[in-house]
Amino acid sequence: MIACAVVVPQPPLLVPELVAGAAVRTAAVREAAVAAARALARVSGRWLAVGVGEHRETVESVSRGGFRGYGVDVAVSLSATRPPRQGTAPADLPLSALVAGWLREQAGAESVRVEIVPRHAAVAECAELGQALATADERALLVLGDGSTRHPAAPPGWPDSRAETFDAGVRAALAGADTDGLLALSPELAAELQADGRAAWQVLAGLARAEPGWRGEVTYSAAPFGVAYHVATWTRS
Repeated sequence: MIACAVVVPQPPLLVPELVAGAAVRTAAVREAAVAAARALARVSGRWLAVGVGEHRETVESVSRGGFRGYGVDVAVSLSATRPPRQGTAPADLPLSALVAGWLREQAGAESVRVEIVPRHAAVAECAELGQALATADERALLVLGDGSTRHPAAPPGWPDSRAETFDAGVRAALAGADTDGLLALSPELAAELQADGRAAWQVLAGLARAEPGWRGEVTYSAAPFGVAYHVATWTRS
């Protein structure tokens, strides 16, 4: 049964080798995500993760992959007993699983199993998956997903004035472990704002609603490159 959940973003820029020229500018969100992952590893070394992708799938902890498609061939493994292997095609794993594997390595966790939910999944579908995962064998949950890509620092012509209000609501819901607030996020608005994390956050809400008694804390929330990144921890009282 899940006792602790950590919410992190999933941009490739978390991996310093992929942003060699901007490692300092990306350090704050990276450090927050890694710190949260390490705290999760102190709860349990066996993780369950929920990420966002094109379609519903399960990525087992025996999987390996790499970030070659994002510029540098940084290999990752979802299990400490299966060392990463250079030259692995990035298509083997969706981005959520790659980032989950990378964070597992940074935190020294034993393994991570990743459940991928479609980015356009309906609210009820997300909540139902969360409810099903509430009784998982793992005690630690990693939730991966980004906020809106359309904040003021986005490229000219791309910002949307609704982005700040949307992510302020996400921040408040994560800080308050507010399942109703997360489930109230509109899939249509999230899609327009390109906030792919919406589906994963609503899986978390479904899980927490099935097993109530949670409290939340946000340790990072900003949109340094026009994209909102949230890092939060939920623990059961």
